[in-house]
Amino acid sequence: MEDSIQPRLMRLDPVGLANHIRSQFLLDWEGIHGPSHWARVRAMGLELSLVTGADPLVVELFAWCHDARRLNDGYDPGHGARGAELAGEVRGKFFEVDDKQFALLQEACRGHSDGHLEADVTVQTCWDSDRLDLGRVGNTPDPRRLCTDAARSPEVRQRAEARSERWCRWILSRR
Repeated sequence: MEDSIQPRLMRLDPVGLANHIRSQFLLDWEGIHGPSHWARVRAMGLELSLVTGADPLVVELFAWCHDARRLNDGYDPGHGARGAELAGEVRGKFFEVDDKQFALLQEACRGHSDGHLEADVTVQTCWDSDRLDLGRVGNTPDPRRLCTDAARSPEVRQRAEARSERWCRWILSRR
């Protein structure tokens, strides 16, 4: 899986981006909206992109940015727009994308928690990758609220649920 998408991801400085995000992240680094969530969103999104044809660089960047500017772990209107703003601030510093890719990233971040289903397949793949990690908060993703056939697959949903459950067990073992 990684070999086919690696060249596109070469336009990303993940260490620089992670350090920048960590320096301004307001929530618990090990919490439900932190980097472990982003890693699961990334893994699921890149897996889905191989089937959906989504742009893997946009999917990767969405995973990093979509929740990075949350103010809390509960109801936080505007957090997607703030994630889109973050992407604009770090574009050209930690990653390079063309204007079309950037527009898709902005749309994906802004709309990811609004329940939309219709969009470009790259945006849909981003939204699905986030929704498939609802198990971390005790919710099972409703296939009717997933955008792509790939995400609605029982096998994909089972893998996503298993990833979320592993994190829940790990986080509980640390408390």
